Amino acid sequence: MKELWPWGREWLGEIVPVFQVLLIILVALLLQRLARRVMRRLGEHNVPPEILTIGRRLSGFLIYGAALLLILERVGVSASALWAALTGFAAVAAVAFFAVWSVLSNIFCSVLIFTTRPFRLYDRIEVLENGEKAGLKGRVVDINLIYTTLQEDESADGQPGPTLQIPNSLFFQRAVRRFRPTG
Repeated sequence: MKELWPWGREWLGEIVPVFQVLLIILVALLLQRLARRVMRRLGEHNVPPEILTIGRRLSGFLIYGAALLLILERVGVSASALWAALTGFAAVAAVAFFAVWSVLSNIFCSVLIFTTRPFRLYDRIEVLENGEKAGLKGRVVDINLIYTTLQEDESADGQPGPTLQIPNSLFFQRAVRRFRPTG
């Protein structure tokens, strides 16, 4: 028997996944619509609106996330390759976040130092460890985005004392004593 559409066999391998993807999208849209209807009904029974908002967002994330994974599987993306890419990206993002965290913290604290002015350039300050123990003490000679530089007092032979670079975030973790100039 002669085939009715000889060209159809060639296109069948291409058309079937397209219809499967469209079916996945349609089912996801219907499921999301059903989830919204359920949330609306729950709202009529005195469920707090914050809970409903979280429920809508969570259902959308789960439904559309599952649909995306199914679509990627239908077009030939390996689940193991997708999982490896996702976990690799998450690991790099976590490492980058922790690497940048202290720098961003110090930059933000320098902005706070400039705006709130707990001390100024050339003030004498002391960063206290706790109520009983003396801390780092000196004259503020520089304030930059990461560090505040303190010049310690002169030594007995008249030589200038060493300088200390203190991370700006430390000033918001410890008590700071500010000495007023005399005179």
